[in-house]
Amino acid sequence: MTELEAYYNKFNEEKRLNSRHGQVEFLTSMKYIHKYLTQIEEKRHCKKEEIRILDLGAGTGRYSIPLAEEGYDVTAVELVKHNLSRLRQKSSLVHAYQGNAMKLSRFPDESFDLVLVFGPLYHLHGTDEKAAALSEAKRVLKPDGVILAAYIMNEFTVLTYAFKERHISEALEQGMLDPTFHCTKTANPLYSMVRMEDMDALNTRCGFTRLQVIAADGAANYMRPYLNALTEEEFEHFLTYHLATCERMDLMGASGHTVDILCKAQ
Repeated sequence: MTELEAYYNKFNEEKRLNSRHGQVEFLTSMKYIHKYLTQIEEKRHCKKEEIRILDLGAGTGRYSIPLAEEGYDVTAVELVKHNLSRLRQKSSLVHAYQGNAMKLSRFPDESFDLVLVFGPLYHLHGTDEKAAALSEAKRVLKPDGVILAAYIMNEFTVLTYAFKERHISEALEQGMLDPTFHCTKTANPLYSMVRMEDMDALNTRCGFTRLQVIAADGAANYMRPYLNALTEEEFEHFLTYHLATCERMDLMGASGHTVDILCKAQ
């Protein structure tokens, strides 16, 4: 068992995504997934069941299952057996496989209309590994398809762990941060944190054009106890605020998570 598998055997990802800060991330991501699915449907004049979605790092099916229930043809790939078992128990609508996002040999070229890369890039540390996963997603993507790739942002980690939780001295002493305060692999062997320039470099290397980038959860992760204390009405206002501002580039780098929305460079 890998360290990553052992981690997810204990970590309750469903609980995180069902929390209020998790709901912000989920609802925001789904809004933009639906935006691009609608564009594909309108462009091709096709039905939902004709659109093929690939969910890489699908976890327990947080995105795969509702999309399949809407009528889309959804395939999920998940590395961790525990997560895959939960996904299969919850739904028979999703074509679910165990696999590695960097090796998608079971799928032919240009076979999916939309590819979600919502887990792998959190855990692949090296630029070569991230590029391998994105290149495989690109390979199986149809020429006019769309990729949504999620990242954990560097400044969120520095501000919360190093300063809010007061680990800055040990982080510097132990080499968790480089001289520019970019998180190193020493900071967290399981998670990889990026900045916008890292995402830009990967897009150039892999041959992508950015359609747009969104702050999937914005300030929500910083505000967990405060979000939990809001009434339902107040929380709805926060969601409205967040969705109104999640495309603002001046807020992007400090978001907890971002989603880069990409197509093949023409």
